[in-house]
Amino acid sequence: MNAASFGLVATLLSTPCFADWMLQADQSHIYFSSVKKDTVAETHQFKTLQGSVAADGKFTVAADLASADTGIAIRNERMAQFLFETTKFTQATAKGSIDLTAVDKLAPGASQTLKVPVSFELHGKTISKETHLTIIKLTNKSVAVVTPSPIMLNAVDFDLTAGIEKLKELATLSSISPMVPVTLDLRFVNQGASKNK
Repeated sequence: MNAASFGLVATLLSTPCFADWMLQADQSHIYFSSVKKDTVAETHQFKTLQGSVAADGKFTVAADLASADTGIAIRNERMAQFLFETTKFTQATAKGSIDLTAVDKLAPGASQTLKVPVSFELHGKTISKETHLTIIKLTNKSVAVVTPSPIMLNAVDFDLTAGIEKLKELATLSSISPMVPVTLDLRFVNQGASKNK
C-alpha cells in the first residue's frame, strides 16, 4: 500500500464515516409486493436480514429467503419450496458501492439521493440495475438508507417463472404478475465510531 492509499484508509477509519457500518436488522425492512388476478396487490417482507458497508464504500445486504413473511403460513411454505427453492438457494443479496466522501459531508438530519448500479442476486441469477437510494444521516453514528421509489424486479430475470406457475396452480389463481416492486428501509450503525473518539 502506498502512502496516499494508507492516508485515505487512515482517514476513513478515524472519522465518523461508513467504516465498519453494520445493518441494524431489528430496525430494517425489505418489502416486496405481488399482484394476483391483475388487480389484487399484497405486500410481504423478509424477516431475517444482514448487511454491512465497508471502508471503500462497497455494501452488501442479504435477505434469508426462508424468512419471507406473507402473513399466511401455507403461502410462506409454498413460496419457500416452489418459488425460492430455499433448499438450494438460501439468500437474496444486493451489492454495490456508494461515494462515502459525499455522504460523510452530510450534516445530521440531511439527506442525499444517489443513483448507483446495484447487483441483485437471487435463485442463482444476477442482474445489475441502476437504483436510486436516499441516504439520511440520522447522527454521526447512524444512517438510514431508503428507496425513494420501488425497485422494479422481473421474476423472469431470475428464472422464477416455473415457481410462479406452480403457485398459481396451487392457489387456483388466474394470474400472478412477474413484476415485483421492492422497497428498502435500512438502518446502519457505525461500529467503529465510539472506538475512534
